[in-house]
Amino acid sequence: MSSSEPAPTPAANSPFDRGHTDDLMSFLSAAPTPYHAVAAAAERLEKAGFRQLRETDAWDGSSGGRYVLRGGALIAWYVPEGAAAHTPFRIVGAHTDSPNLRVKPLPDTGSHGWRQIAVEIYGGTLLNTWLDRDLGIAGRLTLRDGSHRLVSVDRPLLRVPQLAVHLDRSVNTDGLKLDRQRHMQPVWGLGEAEEGDLLRFLEAESGVPEGETTGWDLMLHSVEPPAYLGRDQELVAGPRMDNLVSVHAGTAALCAAATGRGAEELPCIPVLAAFDHEENGSQSDTGADGPLLGSVLERSVFSRGGTLEDRARAYAGTVCLSSDTGHAVHPNYGERHDPTHHPRANGGPILKVNVNQRYATDGSGRAVFAAACEKAGVPWQTFVSNNAMPCGTTIGPITAARHGIHTVDIGIAILSMHSARELCGADDPHLLANALVAFLEG
Repeated sequence: MSSSEPAPTPAANSPFDRGHTDDLMSFLSAAPTPYHAVAAAAERLEKAGFRQLRETDAWDGSSGGRYVLRGGALIAWYVPEGAAAHTPFRIVGAHTDSPNLRVKPLPDTGSHGWRQIAVEIYGGTLLNTWLDRDLGIAGRLTLRDGSHRLVSVDRPLLRVPQLAVHLDRSVNTDGLKLDRQRHMQPVWGLGEAEEGDLLRFLEAESGVPEGETTGWDLMLHSVEPPAYLGRDQELVAGPRMDNLVSVHAGTAALCAAATGRGAEELPCIPVLAAFDHEENGSQSDTGADGPLLGSVLERSVFSRGGTLEDRARAYAGTVCLSSDTGHAVHPNYGERHDPTHHPRANGGPILKVNVNQRYATDGSGRAVFAAACEKAGVPWQTFVSNNAMPCGTTIGPITAARHGIHTVDIGIAILSMHSARELCGADDPHLLANALVAFLEG
């Protein structure tokens, strides 16, 4: 469906409207790191009646909502009453991580009387978007007893200062050239660097006794809050839309499917799989190329008395919508897009297609997605790359290949992907969520 065509009439049972976008903005602010993102999603799941399972415990086959947390990843699912062991799954896949600046193991550094923090570049970051921006720091601290403590300093604390134009007269003619090592280290004060300074500061901020932290995973984030943008406020600007838009929509859709009328009669088991480390290849124990999803699905089958045959039957009937952001047509760079595929903001979710399997979508997957959008009364669009431009990829092909699960790549169209601050249509998040509810309900 082209974005220029009239939108279908919304389904009477579509649960989400612009209020969903308001809640998304709160979610983005609460989730400066993958660890905070899964904690915020888990809080929403708990309110909908889901309960956490620990991977080290024995699982029973009881019905209801359950979820597993591992690092920055979350798998949640809802088992209807009386679901057979071979009941297929309907999975919404997403990822919790975003490109950013991450703190190095020995963070305290400095030069010429400036105290600085040593950072490493994570993912395909648009480096220039992190310059001259007020930054906070967040992540998790690992304590001596093995427990974790989330920490978030969400106020102006650090800054990566750009070189003044007077000292680089060619910057506006020859372009900005940034050395990833020399030019991206933020300042956070004056004086000489002191070993352990950052860690002591974060322990004090999070109420951890000094010296109790033995490990940490920390990253920087822009402290500027998400905001509606434009004359008619039809746009939203904010951080980490790639891909917390999908994590938030998937969480809301799963809660709606599990608590809606007819939840006990669902013909499938709805699942949310939110992975970490997509931005650097997904190869980790919390990434889509790891064993987490397969382990959870298999244990769900076996805990309901299933066999390997039941697992094979369940997987054969399973479909995954891999939801990640894609590129809206850029008004200043229209030639970079395919001439006939121009996804637009507020045109509805996008179906992502690449015949070289950078996306997992095929014709039958298109039909599944179209049916969900039609049921939800949601318009949709198609994205395909310009042949002269390399195509990105997602967790979709990984999920399909690793588990043998039929997978379809979708998302919403945004501008400024991988910037510290991205841009989307204000209606697209709730249109996506409504489509995901229809999909999860079978």
